[in-house]
Amino acid sequence: MRITDCAVSRRAILLAAGLGLVGLGMTAVAVPAALADEPSGELVLLNWASGSELALVKDLQAGFTAKYPKVTFKNTELTVQGDARGAIRTALLGGEKADLLINTWPAFRKELADANMLRPVDKQWDDGKWGDNIAEGWRLLGQIDGVTYGVTYTFGDRSGIFYRPDTLKKAGIEAPATDWDGFKAGFAKLNGVGVVPIAVPAKVWAQTEWFETLLLRTAGVEAAAKLARHEIPWTDPIVKTAFQKYAELLKANCCGDATLMLATDWDNAAERVLKSGTAGYELIGMWVNSVAKTDYGLKEGTDYSLFQFPALGLGHDDTTSVDTKEFVGLSSGSNAAAADAFLGWIGTAEAANIIAKHGLAAASNKVDASLYGPVQKIATEAVAKSKPQFVLGDLLPGDLVDEYRVQIQKFLQDPSDATIDAVTAAIEAKAAESY
Repeated sequence: MRITDCAVSRRAILLAAGLGLVGLGMTAVAVPAALADEPSGELVLLNWASGSELALVKDLQAGFTAKYPKVTFKNTELTVQGDARGAIRTALLGGEKADLLINTWPAFRKELADANMLRPVDKQWDDGKWGDNIAEGWRLLGQIDGVTYGVTYTFGDRSGIFYRPDTLKKAGIEAPATDWDGFKAGFAKLNGVGVVPIAVPAKVWAQTEWFETLLLRTAGVEAAAKLARHEIPWTDPIVKTAFQKYAELLKANCCGDATLMLATDWDNAAERVLKSGTAGYELIGMWVNSVAKTDYGLKEGTDYSLFQFPALGLGHDDTTSVDTKEFVGLSSGSNAAAADAFLGWIGTAEAANIIAKHGLAAASNKVDASLYGPVQKIATEAVAKSKPQFVLGDLLPGDLVDEYRVQIQKFLQDPSDATIDAVTAAIEAKAAESY
């Protein structure tokens, strides 16, 4: 069930935001003016975070309430299985009231805004000088039709591949290959020592990760943005080419059998790659960096590392899939003043450094970049130098993204050209209904 139909493209905005990353930590800027009236009262967050992400949210809340002790946080925690949007929709449509929500999907933000469930924050942004701390590109990313709703607090490199150096060395691989053919050639070595080369978490949603970066690397950001807006059909040759490249991995014995992939979620894949060493690589979001440090107790840059997606040599190797997380103000809440104070505070050095200490990249200009560990530095620099495009699945309407994920699960079980044709036709049929 959707609150409303939606689809957006943020390629140009992301490029602006990405360019703004180059100066992270280099230019000091003014702290927003103090609020005339100190916020107080209960501040309710509709919270679906878990694990290390929940630990970050709690630390941000503690940092804010230390500054504004008259505010107390209440977390209305949601039980999430798979895509959190379903649980959020159920809560909001069921009458749950809150002041703030964590959001990571541009399309979902539009869905909520179209349903009048969000509060615009343009006046607060301007009056509070939030732009002194958060670059204009990030503000644009948080807008729908020129109206600002979201305040980005972290962003991630979704074309970065996690690995353990000791796992690769066991297979005689000194460092990850930087080119496509070299990358595939290493699969036989990994399989030879009982290591599945790639952990593909295809149980719920993360089977899309390899396809989405392959789409960027074979067709470029503009084409991916057009596909997200359905200006290009899913039966277009660019989509088939990306699937064929994905099929090359599967035919090179990258990932074990389909049963293993379909039984694996992203956290299971992370454990296999970063803890047990039974798999070589995982392509996933940068929250895994925080998981590795916080949950697994690993030393960043020593026990594990990250490299960018191998080059295909097709003219689009300077592209990167990215995601963000933002806070949005809900119109159902009763403490807009405290919510706005939090949204303004999230861009300050204090908040940004909390984020950096958790192993994540902060969108704030005030972050102390020396707090980034070696893995996060690799990812941040890669995004800054690339042409970024938002994660495709997060730009699609809810019913379409469900079909998209199911069809990729079918593809993993039979990566033939005939299946690719059937899969793309099925996604296109759903897209025709969704836009």
